[in-house]
Amino acid sequence: MTAAIVCVGRLREKYYAGAAAEYLKRLSRFGKMEMIELPDLPEPANASDADRAQVMEKEGQNILSRLKPADHVIALCIDGPQLSSEAFASRLSDLEMQGKRIVFVIGGSLGLSAAVVKRADEKLSLSKMTFPHQLARVLLLEQIYRGCKINAGERYHK
Repeated sequence: MTAAIVCVGRLREKYYAGAAAEYLKRLSRFGKMEMIELPDLPEPANASDADRAQVMEKEGQNILSRLKPADHVIALCIDGPQLSSEAFASRLSDLEMQGKRIVFVIGGSLGLSAAVVKRADEKLSLSKMTFPHQLARVLLLEQIYRGCKINAGERYHK
């Protein structure tokens, strides 16, 4: 599998960075997994809706600049469908058969710009709950790893 996660912001806490690094190491035997971290832009104090939209637009331009035309882009959005681990594994397998790079996109604290959502081939929600973006990255890596294990016919705790 060839995949990437394009995300806004860095993993600042050591425990998130450690967990992400561990899953990236585990995923290496299943193919190439790239982590592309983009800078999160500061939200001005007392930001207006227009200010927030401008930040999202700039972050969105940064995200779009990292995507290739042939990529299959999956935007993490709260309004996307939620999948079981088995259904997610099946989806990964289907996409892998197409031979495209699978790119997951995690926006900044304000979310994803309309342009990024429009570019996405599909949306995915990890939960109806809200998670910090750093934790969402670790959860996504864990689910990709779980999906790879399921697709390889290996046992993984339920």
